[in-house]
Amino acid sequence: MEGQRTCHGQAPLPVSTLSEPLLSGSDTKGADLATANDLEAAQLPTYGGASFSRTCLNLTNAVSGIGVLSMPYAVSQGGWASLALFALVGALCYYTGTLIERCMRADPDAIRSYPDIGEFAFGSGCRRAIAFFMYVELYLVAISFLVLEGDNLDKLFPGAAVEFLGCRLQGKQLFIALAAAVVLPTTWLKNLGVLAYVSAVGLVASAALTASLVWAGVAETGFHRSSTTVLNLGGLPTSLGLYFVCFTGHAVFPTIYSSMRNNKHFSKVLLVSSVLCSLNYGLTAVLGYMIYGDGVESQVTLNLPSGKLYTKVAIVMTLVNPLAKYALLAAPITAALEEKFKFSVPDGGSSGAARVAISTAVVVSTAVAACTVPFFGYLMSFIGSFLSVMATVIFPCLCFLKIYKAEGIRRTEIAAIIGILMVGVFVAVTGTYTSLQQIIATF
Repeated sequence: MEGQRTCHGQAPLPVSTLSEPLLSGSDTKGADLATANDLEAAQLPTYGGASFSRTCLNLTNAVSGIGVLSMPYAVSQGGWASLALFALVGALCYYTGTLIERCMRADPDAIRSYPDIGEFAFGSGCRRAIAFFMYVELYLVAISFLVLEGDNLDKLFPGAAVEFLGCRLQGKQLFIALAAAVVLPTTWLKNLGVLAYVSAVGLVASAALTASLVWAGVAETGFHRSSTTVLNLGGLPTSLGLYFVCFTGHAVFPTIYSSMRNNKHFSKVLLVSSVLCSLNYGLTAVLGYMIYGDGVESQVTLNLPSGKLYTKVAIVMTLVNPLAKYALLAAPITAALEEKFKFSVPDGGSSGAARVAISTAVVVSTAVAACTVPFFGYLMSFIGSFLSVMATVIFPCLCFLKIYKAEGIRRTEIAAIIGILMVGVFVAVTGTYTSLQQIIATF
């Protein structure tokens, strides 16, 4: 029977530590899942019996992330015609999300997390590969959070400078250092439940950003469609990479699937979430590009005029999430390093001093990298092209084909999956090459 399958005839797989919840408790109503994207999948809380509407809200909140800030820039890179690719990326990511759901159904007892799918399909090697990509993506997005903080705080408080121990910190570097100092104590906490609740303001932040763009376009700047481009072939790889960032929630899907009262409706929840996120992303992209044209910044908040109320609101709301979510990103990295180097106390728990030392090293290293990375958009494009494509396209398609090939898959679906894989490989190769080339060129 389908529900009795095991991995290659072995005992059922252990539940991955990557699926352990941040928030404890058995309240079936619980709080909303608090993540920006798949990067917090390792730390999502699980609540049994979540209703359809609550699951829609949870999944929308999980998928919605800082990628929305780069949507106008993504359109400026590829031109208006690239919005067709945005729609295609959304459709592909929805379909690969349904593939993950079907992989989960292969053995619900054995598969509880994204790495579990990889091990069920290909063994422990694939589990390690998926975990590696997740941790690298966590680290890079932690860097992008600090870059975002530095850029936007410099916009909010231009010209700020401080002398510290004979060194002069100013502008972006100063605010990156301050942001790192603020988040550092939060990474020492063992229970990050409070931060998970705070980070749930992500949906409000997205709405505030869209409202600010409408305000800017109507009351201040106006809409200048003459300064836009219909199609820019050279910028399409960058656009595609940024579009994939917007739909990277796949690592969280197994957790949300397991939390549903009736997980047979997961595909409907996924469809509702995809449509809501697409509308938000698309509206922000169109408004931002129509207002600022080809001069739009990699973070559209940087284009908003200084000193305006709506600018301050948009920036403040944009900054709250990264500050709260940084600890959620660092937690699985810190835990993995603790396990790797076997920092533990005699009773089997983790050493507090080791956790503080490791998390401090992680924060410092990401702050140094953030001061070095010159351009937010290029970093996000690299994350989308290389890491997000692997999580949203490559892994789901390969795992599904391996798990279900013995039971038979329709030829039309196999052809479709192969086509999606080819698109994924193309985006991964061209987008990664282009983004790395752009990053190197700015040094």
